[in-house]
Amino acid sequence: MGRLKIKYKRELNTTENLIRKIGLILITIVLICIFLPKQPRFRYEFQKGKVWNHENLISPYNFAILKTQEELNADKKSILNTIQPIYNANSTTSKEQIDQFNTDLSEKWQSSKLDTTHENINDYRSAGNAILNHLYGKGILSLNNRFQNRNNDKSPASKHYNFTLIQDKVASQKNTADCYTIESSYEYMDNLMPKLTKIKQKGWLEETLKNYITINYIYNDQQTEALEQNAITNISATRGVVQKGELIAEKEKIISNETYQKLESLRKVYEDEGKISGNQNYVTLGQFLIISLALSILMVFLFLFRKDIYFNNRLLMIIMIVIIGMLAVLSWAIKIKIPNLYYIPFCAVPIIIRILFDTRVALNIHLLMVLLAGLFVPNSFEFVFLQFMAGIVAIYSIKTLVKREQLFVSSAIILGTYWIAYIGLVVTRNGSIDTIYWSDLLPFLVSVMITLLAYPMIYAFEKLFGIVSDLTLMELTNSNSKLLRELSFKAPGTFQHSLQVANLAEAAIYKIGGNPLLVRAGALYHDIGKLTNPQFFIENQKTEKNPHDELSPEQSAQIIISHVIKGVDIAKKHQLPEVILDFIRTHHGTTRVDYFYNVFVKNNPDKLVDESLFTYPGPIPFSKETAVLMMADSVEAASRALKEPSEESINNLVDKIIEHKLMRGQFNNSNITLKDITESAVIFKAMLKSIYHVRVDYDLSKKTL
Repeated sequence: MGRLKIKYKRELNTTENLIRKIGLILITIVLICIFLPKQPRFRYEFQKGKVWNHENLISPYNFAILKTQEELNADKKSILNTIQPIYNANSTTSKEQIDQFNTDLSEKWQSSKLDTTHENINDYRSAGNAILNHLYGKGILSLNNRFQNRNNDKSPASKHYNFTLIQDKVASQKNTADCYTIESSYEYMDNLMPKLTKIKQKGWLEETLKNYITINYIYNDQQTEALEQNAITNISATRGVVQKGELIAEKEKIISNETYQKLESLRKVYEDEGKISGNQNYVTLGQFLIISLALSILMVFLFLFRKDIYFNNRLLMIIMIVIIGMLAVLSWAIKIKIPNLYYIPFCAVPIIIRILFDTRVALNIHLLMVLLAGLFVPNSFEFVFLQFMAGIVAIYSIKTLVKREQLFVSSAIILGTYWIAYIGLVVTRNGSIDTIYWSDLLPFLVSVMITLLAYPMIYAFEKLFGIVSDLTLMELTNSNSKLLRELSFKAPGTFQHSLQVANLAEAAIYKIGGNPLLVRAGALYHDIGKLTNPQFFIENQKTEKNPHDELSPEQSAQIIISHVIKGVDIAKKHQLPEVILDFIRTHHGTTRVDYFYNVFVKNNPDKLVDESLFTYPGPIPFSKETAVLMMADSVEAASRALKEPSEESINNLVDKIIEHKLMRGQFNNSNITLKDITESAVIFKAMLKSIYHVRVDYDLSKKTL
């Protein structure tokens, strides 16, 4: 039988909670309205290279054809190639460097230790001044890599470029070939020195002059960039015009690049016109009505079929956050115009909701999400069909999540569904397998890979909102967890009892329907309160001496009863989920500790008995799982007292215990039927007989044919 999800406790239906619920829904509607696109939607759906599936499209009015991004990039590159960089001439640099040379020359001449007996320093001064004046007069600059080899020309001359020189607020056109760089200045001096006949210490003079050569034509990046930006803004975004009445797209013809650009231009004009002439308030009102209707239907569904979620604002908040988050991602993707909307991991929504809640809730929310998204995406039928099919498969593929590898198996199944559905749609629409664009399958692969991020998100939701998924229950049932290891060490008898109860309860829940993983986790922890005084419970007593012999019946009863309260305290200390605490609180319900009660009555026949001293505080079980655990716990504990277990004694024991629970009204609040109780009893009897190796009666004379 299918596994049911956890039923959460309902919050009190107070006016305050109702106001919070309404506020939460209104905030969700407003946020979705804010996120969703506001422009009117173009009625035609199309893709480049695909068949035009509509009637012949005639232009309703004149409009300009938008350039493609490639064309705009080419225009931008072309216009930038015409822009000349700007350099500023620094007139003070040359004067400062030449004056410094004349000032330093005498000192350098004296300290050089050269043989200058037959030489005149003035010859060196004149030669140095002439060289520096020549270099600074031509101009010394640094070449900019941005403006070199603009046209991919590999010739030596291509490293030079024209530029605008601003000198004394006057602009002039120059070429870097007519100027010097630091390197070419050195080359100039190397070539000139042999021609200076009056200069004998040519190397010394050249090395000295290098200290006074610096750039005096400085590249102005700010002015150049401003010039480029101004030129770019003047680039026309359109080319040509489509006349009114002109054929734009022909039915059943492939959409070429030119046709696609005309369609895109028409769509842009249509949307821009809608923004200008259309009333945005009406667009927002329409979205508000649609979203309100969708969320109202969802709330009606929850009220009818999952009241525990409807009356729990904390759980509603999780659902609203998931819906808002996914629609916000969709809106962002439409706004930035990602290449393909199938990159968005829509299947993450049904996976998260399915694991946290159940199949019906996941299916309803996924349908709501896909239908809302279909109002704003191109090729809406294809989008809705693909996402709905994949979402259903995602929900079904994680029906029983008990192993980690199922996550990857589920992802593979979702991917296969996407690919099969997409190929089927293309072949059905175009009637040819040649029209399948295999590159279009890539977005589905990326989407499925991103969908795997849903699992860490589930963990985050569990921690933030205090809910429990199957993944958490799997971790709790690990007997190597810290708390269960402590139980097995300090109270080994209780631990073995808990294991047997878990097996009994799990088998019964599988039979009658419920959450086996939940009941197993509850069974393993239901008696952890016995960690406090393990020796007072018979299954943990290692000697014949019973510590209860030294206590009064009232004291003994209170110690036994306290294991429920202490179990809750220990569970809270170890941060166990609330649903596990429910098993601890309810596994004895409001029953009585009959043994010590009877001892008290026997020893004090004349006293009035205060039954509250011998009664568990409750509450009684309020779910099918907690009811089954109560029965399993009682029959397993009682079966240990059987001196000679037999088929008859086990049958009588189970029937007697369950009848006693029914008589005490312990199942009045749980959604368990008499048929469920009977079937559970059959399971308990069969398993207990197997545990105690009861022989089956093969006497055929007792059989009826």
